[in-house]
Amino acid sequence: MNIKSQKDFFSGLFYTVTGAAFAYGATNYTVGTGARMGPGYFPLLLGILLAIIGAFVMFKSLTVETQDGDKIGSWAWKPLIFIIAGNVLFGILLGGLPSWGLPAMGLIVAIFGTTLVVSMAGETFKLKEVLILATILSIGCYGAFVLLLKLQFPVWPTFITG
Repeated sequence: MNIKSQKDFFSGLFYTVTGAAFAYGATNYTVGTGARMGPGYFPLLLGILLAIIGAFVMFKSLTVETQDGDKIGSWAWKPLIFIIAGNVLFGILLGGLPSWGLPAMGLIVAIFGTTLVVSMAGETFKLKEVLILATILSIGCYGAFVLLLKLQFPVWPTFITG
């Protein structure tokens, strides 16, 4: 068979492999039944659904003709690096690195740091807009996770709160 859309084929392949991996990983947990769901029920169904969607996208890429074959372009290294670095930074700022002597900075600092780093992945960077976004995200996350869900994790740096 001839691939008519490379972008759709490889994205469908990625969905299928990821979904199958999550479904397989969910079998390590108790699945249960529809009336009495176990901890593995939702990830199993979600993984299966993702794999089915991926298979459908792959099938479409083999059957539906595109004008130029939807070739895959070069890797977008700048966004890839900044987004991965932002996620790593969030984990480090939220929990700290005790082995390196870096204390936990808390949720608010982690959101501001992550938003600043990830916003550099785009074509333009406007500090004022990024700080407004980080403020809104911080307020929303504080309200959702700390006030409503009552999750217990540091909100402010440990050297401030004691």
